[in-house]
Formats: sequence, C-alpha cells, structure tokens
Amino acid sequence: MLQLPAGLARRATWPAALGCLLAASGAAGHGIEGADQEFLLNNVGPNIGPYLYLGAKHLVTGYDHLLFLAGVIFFLYKLRDVALYVTLFAVGHSATLLIGVLGGLHVNPYIVDAIIGFSVVYKAFENLNGFSKLGFHPDTRAAVFVFGLFHGFGLATKLQDLAISPDGLVVNMVSFNVGVEIGQFIALALILVAFNLWRRSGSFLRHAQLGNMVLMCAGFLLMGYQISGYFLA
Repeated sequence: MLQLPAGLARRATWPAALGCLLAASGAAGHGIEGADQEFLLNNVGPNIGPYLYLGAKHLVTGYDHLLFLAGVIFFLYKLRDVALYVTLFAVGHSATLLIGVLGGLHVNPYIVDAIIGFSVVYKAFENLNGFSKLGFHPDTRAAVFVFGLFHGFGLATKLQDLAISPDGLVVNMVSFNVGVEIGQFIALALILVAFNLWRRSGSFLRHAQLGNMVLMCAGFLLMGYQISGYFLA
C-alpha cells in the first residue's frame, strides 16, 4: 500500500480534498449543451469553422482528458518525449472519434467514461511507481495509445447523443477532430508552462507524490460517478 510520510500527509489533506471536490462537482458537466447543442441539432451541410471551434472547446473544457494529459507529461522533461506520447494519445482518440461517429460504432457512455476515469488512476499509480513496486513494468507508450482509443470513444458518445445531420457529416467530423487537436495543443501548452514553473520553484519533487495522489483521487471520483450512472440510468 502506498503511504505518504506523516508530515506530507497532513499537508496533503486540504489540497487533496479540494482536488477531489472539484472533480466531483465537475463530473456531471462535461458534455455538449446549450447553444452548442442547439447548433449541432440545427446545422445542415458542411460548416468547418464552428466545428473547429466546438472541437477545440470540447477538449479544453474536458477535465477528464486534461487530467490524463497532466498525468502523462508529469515526469516528461524533454519536448521530444512529450511530443511522442501526446502523438500516440492523439492518434488513438482521433481514430475512435471518427470510427465512432462516421462508422456508427456505439459504446455505452457510462462504461467508456468510467474507463477514462480509470486511465487517470492508472497514470497516477504509474507515476507513483506503483507498478514497479509490484514487479510489473507495463509498456507506457502502448498504455497511452490504448487509453487514447477510449478517450476518443468518450468524445464520440457526446456527439452520438445528438441527431446530427448526415449532410456534410464527414467534413464536419474531420473539422471537429482537427479542432480537438488544436484544443489539445492549447491545453498542453498551458499545462507545460504550469509544470515548468512548478519545477523551477524547487518544490516539484517534494510535492510530486501529493500531486499524483490528487490525480488518482480525481480519477476514482470520475469512475465512481460513471459507474453509479450506469446502474441508476
């Protein structure tokens, strides 16, 4: 069992509780609603610009995807490593987003979102050297790609819930996917800036364990919310 030192555990209480509270309060809010939903329901024909915007917005406001990205790059210091892992993630979620919407492959949204929550738990556990302590050494690149596939299905389910016009669907979905990649680039840049500032502060290694404990807590909350939704729906 992973344990924090006594002093660190005391300091972890409020940040961890805050992180868990934020994850819990936001768990129900990640979807396409309001004016965005109205546009998707009423749009007919190719409309590249708005779909680019919606894709970028959906990723930037997608706390589950951002939590996983944060976990992936937590201990990556070289840009080429960041680029490799983020590319694997992007290829994975792009493939299943397009297959899900254009190919009509449906998955249960609660199950796939629970797996997305688990991906956050998995990455945080890996960052805490949990697998090494168990004598297990998974392929980190393969894991990021596989979880990327599930994240793509998660994006697809949000669109499949809506009766989007088939007129111009291919162009619009490709545009949405490109928007997702733009949003991912923006979010990644912000996360990298935050991590670099944190690393330069000198407190990064002291609080890295706490940061990943908060990530794990958020992932468990996301899983719990989706699993309860599956049984109560």
